[in-house]
Amino acid sequence: MSGHSKWANIKHRKGRQDAKRGKVFTRIAKEITIAARDGGGDPEMNPRLRLAIASGRAVNMPNDNITRAIKKGTGELEGASYEEITYEGYAPNGVAVVIECVTDNRVRTIAEIRAVFNKRGGNIGETNSVMWNFDQKGVFTINTKGKTEDELFEMVIEAGAEDLEYDEESSRVICSRESFSIVNQYLNANGYEVTEGKLEYIASNVTPIDSVEAATKVMKFTDAMEDLDDVQYVYSNAEIPDEIMESLDLD
Repeated sequence: MSGHSKWANIKHRKGRQDAKRGKVFTRIAKEITIAARDGGGDPEMNPRLRLAIASGRAVNMPNDNITRAIKKGTGELEGASYEEITYEGYAPNGVAVVIECVTDNRVRTIAEIRAVFNKRGGNIGETNSVMWNFDQKGVFTINTKGKTEDELFEMVIEAGAEDLEYDEESSRVICSRESFSIVNQYLNANGYEVTEGKLEYIASNVTPIDSVEAATKVMKFTDAMEDLDDVQYVYSNAEIPDEIMESLDLD
């Protein structure tokens, strides 16, 4: 087990969320709807829904939006019939990517996904073309609230989690899929403010990116994919040093 500082990568994710607030609301609303559809509309009895609501509140999503998304999931309000689909492939520089989508039109989604792969220098793959290199892990984003990396790492061990990505403002606690509920309960019971909790695909083997040019291509691919309405999350095995991330101009 080892602690990792992903300062620039965390800042990039947060910056993207702040800049794309409407997209974030849409993504979380879909997650709330699916969680309510699959596990019921009571967050006390539905951990996935509880975490999705927490994610919405962390980005100041209006309560009316949250309530409406729950009611669409439980059938109290009419809404789109969503399905979850995962695509795989390669971004520029041989970076493996896994793309999670929620859609009400599979034909539209695959056409848009293919268009980004083609335009941004990637290649869409068949099932398990890259998934073999990824493990699904539980990831909780928490407010650091002045705690040191050593303090949070002690918490990670005590909670039964596996790893920590530390940042002075917002840190990520990583655990096995099987420990997701246990770690969630620990964080809530011990007063940690969880702003997001979900299952993510984390690569076992990484692809180092050692130049600004290569990193720019990878991040522009990722950003273009994340901009698609049907895309929820994009995961990759790119390892980009903080000093390169900080120097990127992606506008």
